[in-house]
Amino acid sequence: SHYLINREGKIIKMVDEKNIAWHAGKSKWKNFINLNDQSIGIELVNKGHQFGYENFPKKQISKLVLLCKILIKKYKIKKTNILSHSDIAPLRKMDPGEKFPWKNLSKKKIGYWYNINKLKNHNFNKSNSRKLFFTNLYKIGYRYFGIKKQSRHDFKVVKAFQRRFRQSKVNGLIDQECLQISHYLANSLKN
Repeated sequence: SHYLINREGKIIKMVDEKNIAWHAGKSKWKNFINLNDQSIGIELVNKGHQFGYENFPKKQISKLVLLCKILIKKYKIKKTNILSHSDIAPLRKMDPGEKFPWKNLSKKKIGYWYNINKLKNHNFNKSNSRKLFFTNLYKIGYRYFGIKKQSRHDFKVVKAFQRRFRQSKVNGLIDQECLQISHYLANSLKN
């Protein structure tokens, strides 16, 4: 990655921004494939899901906010292009995970979130819910699934979406709340 932020909030520059770092690996987002050469990677020290996933310390997040604001201004990065490993590589990555404060970061203009008050209480047709959900995810930018046909990858993609946007319940199942959140995001984001 270009930057590493340890648990005490120390920012360590690993690779110059003008150079390619190998943080993204095999990845897709919107029409982009293998995002290493089109992105700046920031790693946060955390044990991760397999080794005792931890809350992110306030010092670490405050330094992340500082660094992101500098990079956003310098490179004119859109909020829809602030992504996680699990967004761009949901079949092999779970980080930063459901403990990462996406909602709080969006309040600081880093990344995006949804307005809970604007979620319409649709009762989506269950027989069509998978297709609708994945159509929404495709509009948002997620890949690694087929819209029309169920895939063995669906479960991991749904969990990646939940880790980002519905952190209180990460179960890989498409329910009404997931549909409402995905519908709101797909129809409100300006890519």
